[in-house]
Amino acid sequence: MSDDGGLITRLPFRDTRLPVRTRVADLLARLSLDERIAMLHQFAPGVERLGLAPFRTGQEALHGVAWMGPATVFPQAVGLGATWNPELVRRVGEAVGREARAMRARDPRVGLNVWSPTVNPLRDPRWGRNEEGYAEDPCLTSALATAYTRGLRGDHPERWRTAPVLKHWLAHNNETDRDTTSSSVRPRVLHEYDLAAFRGAVRAGAVAGVMPAYNLVNGRPNHLSPYLREQLRTWTDQELVVCSDAGAPSNLVDSEHYFDSHAEAIAAALLAGVDSFTDHDQDASKTIARVRGALERGLIDASTVDTAVGRLLTMRCGLGEFDECDEPEGAAGGIDGAFDTPAHRALALEAAEQAVVLLANDGLLPLSESGVRTLAVVGPLADECKLDWYSGSLIRRSSPREALAERLGADRVVFADGLDTVRLRTEAGWVRVPDAAAEGERPVLPVRSVRPVHPVRPVRPVHPAEEGPTDEGPTGEGPADEGSLNPAHTAGRTDLPPLTVGDTPTELSLADWGGGVLTLRAPSGRYLTVADDGFVRAAAERPGGWVVQETFTLEAHRDGHLLRHMGTGGYVCVAAGALKVAERDSDAEGTVFRLEVVERGEDAVARAAARADAVVVVAGNDPHIGGRETEDRTTLALPAQQERLWRAAHAANPRTALVLTSSYPYAVGEAADALPALLWTAHGGQAAGTALARVLFGDISPAGRLPQTWYASHDDLPDLLDYDIIAARATYLYFDGAPLFPFGHGLSYTDFSYGELSVRRAAGLTVACEVTNSGPCDGDEVVQIYASAPGPSRVPLPHRRLIAHRRVRLRRGERVRLFFTVPVEDALGFWDVAHGRWTVDPGTYEIHAGASSADLRATATVTVEGPPPAPRPVLRRGLEAADYDAADGIVLVDRTKVRGDAVARRDDAVGRLLFRACDFGAGATSMTVEAARDAAAAGAGAEDDATVGVHLADGTTLATVAVPPTGGRYTYTTVRAVLPTSPTGVQDLHITLRGGLRLARLGFSG
Repeated sequence: MSDDGGLITRLPFRDTRLPVRTRVADLLARLSLDERIAMLHQFAPGVERLGLAPFRTGQEALHGVAWMGPATVFPQAVGLGATWNPELVRRVGEAVGREARAMRARDPRVGLNVWSPTVNPLRDPRWGRNEEGYAEDPCLTSALATAYTRGLRGDHPERWRTAPVLKHWLAHNNETDRDTTSSSVRPRVLHEYDLAAFRGAVRAGAVAGVMPAYNLVNGRPNHLSPYLREQLRTWTDQELVVCSDAGAPSNLVDSEHYFDSHAEAIAAALLAGVDSFTDHDQDASKTIARVRGALERGLIDASTVDTAVGRLLTMRCGLGEFDECDEPEGAAGGIDGAFDTPAHRALALEAAEQAVVLLANDGLLPLSESGVRTLAVVGPLADECKLDWYSGSLIRRSSPREALAERLGADRVVFADGLDTVRLRTEAGWVRVPDAAAEGERPVLPVRSVRPVHPVRPVRPVHPAEEGPTDEGPTGEGPADEGSLNPAHTAGRTDLPPLTVGDTPTELSLADWGGGVLTLRAPSGRYLTVADDGFVRAAAERPGGWVVQETFTLEAHRDGHLLRHMGTGGYVCVAAGALKVAERDSDAEGTVFRLEVVERGEDAVARAAARADAVVVVAGNDPHIGGRETEDRTTLALPAQQERLWRAAHAANPRTALVLTSSYPYAVGEAADALPALLWTAHGGQAAGTALARVLFGDISPAGRLPQTWYASHDDLPDLLDYDIIAARATYLYFDGAPLFPFGHGLSYTDFSYGELSVRRAAGLTVACEVTNSGPCDGDEVVQIYASAPGPSRVPLPHRRLIAHRRVRLRRGERVRLFFTVPVEDALGFWDVAHGRWTVDPGTYEIHAGASSADLRATATVTVEGPPPAPRPVLRRGLEAADYDAADGIVLVDRTKVRGDAVARRDDAVGRLLFRACDFGAGATSMTVEAARDAAAAGAGAEDDATVGVHLADGTTLATVAVPPTGGRYTYTTVRAVLPTSPTGVQDLHITLRGGLRLARLGFSG
């Protein structure tokens, strides 16, 4: 402010009385071009002359504030999905937003632009990041994403508590080659599945922007997605911010080779709608140089920069950054700042309780304290409270063992972790952990259901600039070096001596996480790990880090095994009496180790089970190992070691319950058949153990529901990269087989009965359903409303589709009548490729209410009147190649680098397309083919003919058109052909593609 004759003049951009657009325009005009360019990088510098502080886009907050030290840790996102409770998820988002504000008050490097939630539907349970999504269904995903972002955003009409960014735009469900693979997504799948998950939250107005994914869609990188402009920005009047994923702008040149220069790439990304560039960590110089290069070459002009910076400033203005007052509304010291409060702790417990899914129960549960004098709690996760990539550090924690021991008394709980106790021997002697690294047994912590593990202290700031690691370094020993915000830069501990060989062995605990991936733990409780110097030490509190340094494999070799360190790929050798990993490309041969099993884990489990009145086996995954960011699963099988554990426990004691604590589903059909009780919960955060104990003993009736299908085998799944859920018959929407457990499944300790269902069509569909708790105890029911089209349809429709749901708590004997209103288009519509729009075909539809997608208790019908669907007007509109009804042997590709799709054959297959109900009217006499053919890029066989064959359903050939080389894959030519046989009326049209061409469209004229 300035003093002018006693009058205070406030800079317009700081004047809260002015509209946001006016304030942003004023600030933008005050910034130099260089200052604006610098703001395009994730780490935007401050502008001292205007009093602007530095700003960073990106604060991970998927289920709690992550990577910035201690914070309340809620269940994983897939666990929140299992609650099926938007109101609860909204409260979780609110708590996370308040903690972000409170933590920022202590450290300004805690960001308020939060990169959460992940709203990619969980199309395939093998996806490494399954834990990050809410559900396989776009309706449920959208409802929960809307709730979480509303909580993060806050209720103030103008000021945002935090600014949520949805991840990852678009069609992103594979980690395998994730920056170079292309998801082939037909228009129906795009509109009905992938876009649908994003649409609801954006329209609700609680989203600040999106983050494009690493992958390509239809041959075009997501950071150039035309749908940012054609779809996303049409859903709202807000100035949405598009933040790149880490390193993705460079990928456009470096790995994807989509452009020859970074100047071209960054110009294209800006023109597509990317506003903030997360690249090269905190070093903005490369981004700045690339933008300047694009300006100098005339690829963009200053207005392109202004558009992006204007959106970023609008977001910052909404967060209150530019408000000229001592403490803007929503500041951490005001009503919005709250950290580790009793209310947050209670909410973490409530969320963990609501996330527990009872998969099967043959009367074993709930357990009775009087009937269970001794309880065996066994398994590799029985005494664990696991974190994942996007967790904060635990302030307090609760494992199943601790919670159950607190409840029953430590003397009534028998524990065995089920790990194999092993020794390793080399020719030089036994592998041993030196006394300095092994001194003291693993500390026995106080048995409390939720115990503090960190003092609540000012947050030590640790924030990576890139998506990836946790707040811990590769050893899991604590925060990253404060000199870097990226924990991927941290090094493992070297202050402990490396493992040696000698006369006395150290017994190690071996865990097999599946696929031959092992961890080895010393008696101190520390994991064997490898630091930058290559030595093997017992130094890690837990597996962790962007590249996990605590995993190994044993490879059979001569009369023993080679021990390969997975983090480096090198073999472990004995060097000067110490264990060290050889360089991967060195000629050094790994040392041969002989593994001696002192005790098998299943034997210890069997002993514990035999001593108990009941057994709880806790198995599952470590979120940092096998099925994680950068690594997809190849199987749904439970690790063999864990299979042996539940079998051993059950053989010793038939009163055995298996609890699967995991980030994803397993194929556990034999366990489901054999065991009297089976439960699943995602990693439940700080209160996971207490929540499980309360469910097991019936303090609450479980009411979690599966947010995705549990398949009987991975053989039921299509190829991981097959994104066409319609043709692949994937997800509960189209799966034709019998799942192990269906989408929406979950049992209760009580019973619910459904009364008559009614459906009324007015402005939308109004569904009324009566539900009664007819069982022995209070409990929650998740009422699920589905729609289906029972009769024949002109396009393949889902078996059933979730259109609404509600979680409702009912006392024993209580009855409630629930009402749901759903737009007709959302409930019954589909994307009509024949006319490029949403449509609802006339006919009779069924609306169902039930407890799962396979347990439908009540049904009503609704009739939609209207004219019959019109055929494709091919004489007027022609045929866009991508708008097929069915296809085989093809892949969708980018028509141009800016927008549009084309069709090419897949590999060496013959490509086939089917277009139904094409209206040729009185007859078509000629046809045009718009196609491109890059003979030089085709390589071997490029000289072969590239043809487009067109014929009718009866086999009549209309034409075979040869496509000549056009000079490039984006250079199209139009070839005209006379049709010797003139098709008339409405006909199905079949297209055959041969050779290396790209088909864009067909045209017909009479």
